[in-house]
Amino acid sequence: MSEVKTNKISSLASNNDITIDPDGTGDTIVASGKVGIGTTSPATVLHVQGADPNITIQDTNDTGDAFIRFKNNSGTQRGFIQTAMTGDVMLLGTGTTERMRLDSAGALLVHTTSRTGSSNLVVEADTSVENPMSVVNTRSSAATDFAIIFYRAGNIVGSVQTSLSATSFVTSSDYRLKTNVSYDWDATSRLKQLKPARFDWISDGDNAVPVDGFIAHEVSSIVPEAISGTKDEVDADGNPVMQGIDQSKIVPLLVKTILELEARITALEAE
Repeated sequence: MSEVKTNKISSLASNNDITIDPDGTGDTIVASGKVGIGTTSPATVLHVQGADPNITIQDTNDTGDAFIRFKNNSGTQRGFIQTAMTGDVMLLGTGTTERMRLDSAGALLVHTTSRTGSSNLVVEADTSVENPMSVVNTRSSAATDFAIIFYRAGNIVGSVQTSLSATSFVTSSDYRLKTNVSYDWDATSRLKQLKPARFDWISDGDNAVPVDGFIAHEVSSIVPEAISGTKDEVDADGNPVMQGIDQSKIVPLLVKTILELEARITALEAE
């Protein structure tokens, strides 16, 4: 029988530590209930150390799921990480309940298991008991800070900013972004074409309360920058793609009309 070389297979030290040493470096050890891979001084139950260390969990059942479960001393599951081998979905949960998932398209879904439209972040909530999202700034000095910054093609195009007492919704307006600036145009004639309406929202049903506003396609030819979408548009499945309106885009037209009316009043008073 050939001699077993302990520096190549394993050795049992006097303190009951076991060293597994296939390459003669003595860098894999089971010590006092801790497993060290790449280190002889494991700091945790499993300590993996090295240049670009990797851990692989491979399920030989291609239709199964791989789990990492977190349990307390009595064996009650307090959380888990799970991946589905059939759908490339990563789940994160508390107890035994899923709370968040990263789907196969890279979308992060919170409190929901399905992606809404093409959004990469979906946060679902019943706002009678919880809010979908909070943006919290703990700085107490009297300064205005960014809460959300919007980029397009690498450039900032808008933001949501907060002070100690208010929120501002900001869009780009720097003069260096603009050309062909003119102050001589007729606002009153265009404003008179607008048809403010009073209506009920269909989705509110019997609880509908009349509100003031506009019908999107009736505004599109007057203030086109205020309108998104196209009248009667549908998607590939025939579902309606609803038009929208940014009513703040109508403010310049209102202000210019007031200035024109003020000029007319001043002229009449001077007669």
